[in-house]
Amino acid sequence: MDGHTRPLSVDEALRCVLEQTAAAPAEALPLASALGLTLAEDVVSDVDSPPYDKAMMDGYAVRGADLLDGRGDLEVVQEITAGRVPTLPVGPGQAARIMTGAPLPDGADAVVMVERTRLLEDGRVRVEGSPTRAGQHILKRGAELRAGETVLTAGVRLRPQDVGLLAAVGRDPVAAVPPPHVSLLATGDELVEPGVRPAAGQIRNSNGPMLLAQTRRGGGVPRYLGIAADHEDSLRPLIEQGLRTPVLLLSGGVSAGKLDLVPGVLAGLGVRTHFHKVHMKPGKPLFFGSVRTAGGTTLVFGLPGNPVSSFVCFELFVRPALRRLRGLADAGPPVRRAALAEDFGHASDRPTYHPALLEEADGWKVRPVPWFGSPDLRGLGRANALAVLPPGDGGFRAGQVLSVIPLEEG
Repeated sequence: MDGHTRPLSVDEALRCVLEQTAAAPAEALPLASALGLTLAEDVVSDVDSPPYDKAMMDGYAVRGADLLDGRGDLEVVQEITAGRVPTLPVGPGQAARIMTGAPLPDGADAVVMVERTRLLEDGRVRVEGSPTRAGQHILKRGAELRAGETVLTAGVRLRPQDVGLLAAVGRDPVAAVPPPHVSLLATGDELVEPGVRPAAGQIRNSNGPMLLAQTRRGGGVPRYLGIAADHEDSLRPLIEQGLRTPVLLLSGGVSAGKLDLVPGVLAGLGVRTHFHKVHMKPGKPLFFGSVRTAGGTTLVFGLPGNPVSSFVCFELFVRPALRRLRGLADAGPPVRRAALAEDFGHASDRPTYHPALLEEADGWKVRPVPWFGSPDLRGLGRANALAVLPPGDGGFRAGQVLSVIPLEEG
């Protein structure tokens, strides 16, 4: 154990988590699965784009010198569609029918849109309208990018448009940081799966599906291990499975009760405890440890069993760890400053992460929602943020500026 005998502050605990967390090694990954991943290399274009002067309109490739007053009858010498290469140059008094995206033939320096033209019976085309200028409706070769130009740099989180750009420069596969695999184990004799009607003394396992969803939203690849009963013979083999992935989340069994066996089982499996308790509400019993395995380091989070405690601890500590594992520079969590929309009475000896509504109305405003504590998942469901309420016996006045953690941001 690292020697923390007192509960750590939230900042201390987050710092400890991130100190134990490093980005996963980059892999060559298929471009089709690269969305949201962190690029691990600078990418240089191998081509000019476009690779030729190309038409931006359906119409006719012409010489601007033939249409100085915007009018003229021109001989049509060929038709060029996208994907075809011109076979003839355009000479004086000539034009080529051309489609959007097709290469411009030699001799032509402008494109006249088809709406300005009329085909004559003798096969010529009549152009009418405003004067034609050189370069009109043409995208020049290399206007978007040049061969040898760096188009994306390492550390970028890949968006759909970035994936398209990688495809355009032929980067498939691409070197990127793979998403972290996360095992999830719920614990407790009282738990049944959501599809089961609880008997006397039982409750449904809401934490499991919730944490799986948070893991997906956080960019992880979840693996559900099921529910472990409150005895070592059930816990140990399932925890051993979970330690084979870079992150193991355990829900429940980490407090100080008679059946809170998780810390002891983890210690028996070689997990080093970094801290066990954080000075916060909800979520004080949070456990964090790590262990070296054949596959690298596994981070272990023992989340409290009450659902809002589990949710808040994930957002404050697990999600930043996932971001760091994914190679993102800003681990978070994201914090905004917002004015309290109305007076709010509150007393606590610990900083409280209170479910709240964050909205933009002449600046950011925050309004705590009705909530009766860590079991109240329905209250959390009314919120889109966590308002950070400092400890104290007094309340808070409307207009007071608070730190707020949005819950909808990636």
